[in-house]
Amino acid sequence: MIGRLYTVVIDCPDPDELAGFYEKLLSLSRQADTGEFVVLQNAAGAPVVAFQRVDDFRAPRWTDSARPQQMHIDVMVADLDTAEAQVLSLGATLLDGSDKPIGYRVYEDPVGHPFCLITPEGA
Repeated sequence: MIGRLYTVVIDCPDPDELAGFYEKLLSLSRQADTGEFVVLQNAAGAPVVAFQRVDDFRAPRWTDSARPQQMHIDVMVADLDTAEAQVLSLGATLLDGSDKPIGYRVYEDPVGHPFCLITPEGA
């Protein structure tokens, strides 16, 4: 083993705002917040995901090779319809062509990063 995953760092224009979205989506809490960098932790206190301010941030565009997705997160859920209503209320957007009835659906967070809601059938 070379190492272990410590955290995922996501570039964004406003770390506080995007961290708020992921706090609710992933049931995480803030470990650190400098204004320029926010770290979210899991229930065990381990850092999981961080957000750093990038002043010239360019959002990815779904299916546009000139502005590729850069990264994405898969979020396991029990029911796609229930989870979809929740992420849409947080500011996510369902992306075109991803309205699958089972398995997975693709969304973008409030600044354009794609993420998937998946069920065990889609994993």
